[in-house]
Amino acid sequence: MIQDTLSKIEARIGQSGVKDDSKAELLMLLGTLKSEVAELSQTHSEEAQSIAGFTQISAHEATRGDPNPALVKHSLDGLAASVDGFEKTHPSLVAIVNRICTTLSNLGI
Repeated sequence: MIQDTLSKIEARIGQSGVKDDSKAELLMLLGTLKSEVAELSQTHSEEAQSIAGFTQISAHEATRGDPNPALVKHSLDGLAASVDGFEKTHPSLVAIVNRICTTLSNLGI
């Protein structure tokens, strides 16, 4: 389920009107996120699902035709909050989520 959600996010970003360099960066980050979330889901499946869900919502809000800056910020705040508490046990997961948040927030919204 989580991998399916992340694959759908990749497809959405691939089909979006996001600039090619941002699109490539996001797709690379999502690839890394897939492996991080897969590892996390073995021990913390609900948290992994939350991360995937907030990533999906954030990507949707940031790449839609007429993004609402308030909704983008709200979804990115939720995504960042979804990894709270994993700084020590999964630092690369937190770093990837933070990079995704930064990249999505820098899409010119």
